[in-house]
Amino acid sequence: MFGEKILNYWDDIVRDLGRMVAVPSVAVPSEGEHPFGDQCARALDTAVELAESYGLKAKNVDYYAAHAEIGEGEGNAVVMAHLDVVPAGEGWATDPFKMELTEDGRAIGRGVADNKGAAIVALHCLRAIKDAGVSGKRKLRVIFGSAEEIGMKDMAHYFSKEQHPDMGFTPDAGYGICHCEKGGLNFNVKAPNNSPVVKSFTAGTVANAVPSKAECRIVCTAAEFDKLSEAAKSCEIEIELTRTEDGATLQAKGKAAHAASPQLGKNAASYLVELLTEVFGSERMGAFFGFIHERIALTSDGSLLGVDISDEPSGPLTFNLGIVNVTPESCSLTVDIRYPATKDGKWISETIEKAVREAGLEYVLLSDAVPLYLPKESPLVTLLSGAYKEVTGEDCTIFSMGGGTYARQMFGKGVAFGPGFADDIPAHEHDVNEQINLEKFKLHAQICLEAMYRMYTAD
Repeated sequence: MFGEKILNYWDDIVRDLGRMVAVPSVAVPSEGEHPFGDQCARALDTAVELAESYGLKAKNVDYYAAHAEIGEGEGNAVVMAHLDVVPAGEGWATDPFKMELTEDGRAIGRGVADNKGAAIVALHCLRAIKDAGVSGKRKLRVIFGSAEEIGMKDMAHYFSKEQHPDMGFTPDAGYGICHCEKGGLNFNVKAPNNSPVVKSFTAGTVANAVPSKAECRIVCTAAEFDKLSEAAKSCEIEIELTRTEDGATLQAKGKAAHAASPQLGKNAASYLVELLTEVFGSERMGAFFGFIHERIALTSDGSLLGVDISDEPSGPLTFNLGIVNVTPESCSLTVDIRYPATKDGKWISETIEKAVREAGLEYVLLSDAVPLYLPKESPLVTLLSGAYKEVTGEDCTIFSMGGGTYARQMFGKGVAFGPGFADDIPAHEHDVNEQINLEKFKLHAQICLEAMYRMYTAD
């Protein structure tokens, strides 16, 4: 089994992962030489430096992405991973940007699971194949992205300059093989702030995570403050109230989750809006908050907007109120939708836009990433299934998911494959205390090398 050769590089993998975690590479749109910020640029520089130190060819493509490569030929097999991360958030038990190795065999740090760990493993898989002197049938690249978490515009630029893949996978999901990814639709709702109650409201930092915290400043009487305090006692999440000269400040503490599974979290923004509406009424809350109450509330399936649809390959639509920003003058919110692979994003957008405009608000479609769907019988799925069985001795399951990965950037030639296992510890991606089980990750590393070896040498 070729895959077990990666174990010879394990100490280097752990060391290099710690180095990469130390780069706080939260992607932010930027102008100038570094399109996604200085820290994402630093992460790409680190990947190129590591690759070249191991004797691999490497290239930085305008600080949008980079790749490391072995082999020659017209064909191009790829493994795509991303080095950008979501913000750390509050409540970590350790420093999120200093990887902690625990006595029970875990690594904790922002990005260890999503997706720096898999990126570093793939880099060392290239190194292992090179060191073994394997003769390949095509080029084999590991592509390092820097804006996966904020819309994947890194890949549009990268592939405008570089060769498209003939086959590939992204280790940014879970085992077995994700042959089907839901579509991803993001939109804004904007309005003037006409609420006599709410003067400011903030929740969330990225659209693709359930906001765990929401804060607002309101104007209210002493009697209304007492009523609000009493109502907060029966709320499902913690609400902290502080009396001010003309009203109050409120802090809501929910539970973060990935936007692909918003039902696993508790949306602090939604709960806080519901509490305020219960006390002050929808009309006094104003048109913007009235829309949230009437058309979103605590749902995570789009049902109040009439878009709660589903299909057999990929399951139901998910709906996440990810960001809310309100000032005394203006209001805005951002929603992340993952829709079934066989359904139409345009219909979903038009349906929601109609409801938004009927409420007297402004609708802005931000993005509509088309779904990914590869038949289970495709040669790539067969190849990866074989690699998985070679290492684990078990058949590889084929599944679909709501998460959007780089697989949909492979022009119909790739899938998501690994690195997580169903029986593993929770990785807490997009949450505090992100972590991996190092023994399980060793198993992933062997599968990854076996798969890359087979893509490199397959006829």
